[in-house]
Amino acid sequence: MNHAKKLTIAGVLVAVGVALSPFSIPVGIARAFPVQHMINVIGGVLLGPVYAAIMAFTTASIRNMLGTGTLLAFPGSMIGALMAGLAAKYVRGNLLPACAAELVGTGLLGALIAYPVAAFILGREVALFAFVIPFTASSITGAAIAFVLLTVLMRTGIFEKYINAT
Repeated sequence: MNHAKKLTIAGVLVAVGVALSPFSIPVGIARAFPVQHMINVIGGVLLGPVYAAIMAFTTASIRNMLGTGTLLAFPGSMIGALMAGLAAKYVRGNLLPACAAELVGTGLLGALIAYPVAAFILGREVALFAFVIPFTASSITGAAIAFVLLTVLMRTGIFEKYINAT
């Protein structure tokens, strides 16, 4: 896939992530955004790890500027997107590793890295594992949606015809 096509797909996915950012589920002191996790998996599968991580950073930045996100969006979404992209890159043809990598990247690693962000930057007293459950719940939902969407795209031939065409 050429660079212009990747940038176009990335731009559309970022726009979807920002436009649907009001769709959130409050879970404890965090807000769960399943749409971002869906975008992370789709971006990782279609564009690879670097584009997926940049998309996650861009989406989180825009959401924060618009007041629809928090600083906690950065560690969770970026790590999940990067890991989903790496899994998709090294395990071609199987969507489950990318979905699982998003879950581990955001639900566990991103949640643990969110602790110092909350404690030291936001000044909130939280337990070390406080974000694991809400981040995991959000990741499971988003990864499941992405799995269904990508499966439909692959089975209908749209994936090969439009996305993988050079």
